[in-house]
Amino acid sequence: MRRVAVIGGGPAGLMAAEQLAAVNGLAVEVFDAMPSVGRKFLMAGKGGMNITHAEPLAEFKARYGAREREIAALLDRFGPQDLREWIHGLGVDTFVGTSGRVFPTEMKAAPLLRAWLHRLRGQGVQFRVRHRWLGWTEGGALRFATPDGEIAVQADATVLALGGGSWAKLGSDGAWVPLLAARGVAVAPLQPANCGFDVAWTAHFRERYAGQPVKPVVARCGERRQQGEFNVTDGGIEGGLIYALSAPLRDALARDSRAELVLDLAPGRSIERLAADLARPRGRDSLANHLRRRAGIEGVKAGLLRELCPPETLTAPQRLAAAIKALPLPVVAPRPLDEAISSAGGVRFEEIDARMMIERLPGVFCAGEMLDWEAPTGGYLLTACLAGGRAAGQGAAEWLRPV
Repeated sequence: MRRVAVIGGGPAGLMAAEQLAAVNGLAVEVFDAMPSVGRKFLMAGKGGMNITHAEPLAEFKARYGAREREIAALLDRFGPQDLREWIHGLGVDTFVGTSGRVFPTEMKAAPLLRAWLHRLRGQGVQFRVRHRWLGWTEGGALRFATPDGEIAVQADATVLALGGGSWAKLGSDGAWVPLLAARGVAVAPLQPANCGFDVAWTAHFRERYAGQPVKPVVARCGERRQQGEFNVTDGGIEGGLIYALSAPLRDALARDSRAELVLDLAPGRSIERLAADLARPRGRDSLANHLRRRAGIEGVKAGLLRELCPPETLTAPQRLAAAIKALPLPVVAPRPLDEAISSAGGVRFEEIDARMMIERLPGVFCAGEMLDWEAPTGGYLLTACLAGGRAAGQGAAEWLRPV
């Protein structure tokens, strides 16, 4: 039997193990640093396990930005519909929500993971938990720290699926970066993705509005524009709309040392209508009442106008209307990597071949968030991780197959 080590028990690693276990003559072992596998997978499913998205495949592929071409090649082999059929094969039904997101019928990750692990064990996959990968010995064996001390494992092929750098307490701590860099593998720096941002709120605004949602709004950063909602936090902003625009905001900060989110606080109302309504006599109305009655702006939205506009703008109807339709919200910095939902950066695709093998390290394959790509939430992250894990497992099996 030829021995294959899969390092990392998240979705990409488990999918790689499943592909390898289907090949006769391979002994497959999954190593994970945590006490159990799939911990981030379970955490991601706490609010409802969003597994993929039902939008047309061309639109789905476009969600991967600069790495669309590379991820599209994986999705052509295992796309969103293939994923749904695979889940159905585990005995888990799915449905499409009103937003197009796809969920298991029970909305939970645990039943899916249990069914998957049951299948893998039935295929003969062995699980080695509390095994933290430390790199290689001089002789090429895999080094692991275990509760009983360090061990060395000789493997005929290795699939690395160690995740990115977010949620270190669940196992994705990026500790693998220097191990691969020391072998000459090009790794793009890990950065937060799908993350919140710091904003320099005044004490008054922070104390009054922290924790409140801002909705509905349209937000823009550069060429990217999206409608949704977000939350004001004690130190900044977070939520689905912010996560969707986190990549251009983060990149603008890195490039220009400044970035801003431009908010339309009144979607559906034209600037001309707002200006005309706001120009109507105010009488004894306070500014707050005038904004509420004439523009439908109140609460945290009114607070944002006071926070971000000079006083003279608030008393000039045309300028106030312009601010409501395009309010610049400067951001200071992304929240720390460990707080992010996912990470950008990782092993550059130029380092791997079509089989997902790292060309500098023959017999070592790579999948999941370890690779240099990112995607918004909505099932895109999980789909690409599973597609990449499947490709890496199949690539390793092909590489091991006798000529």
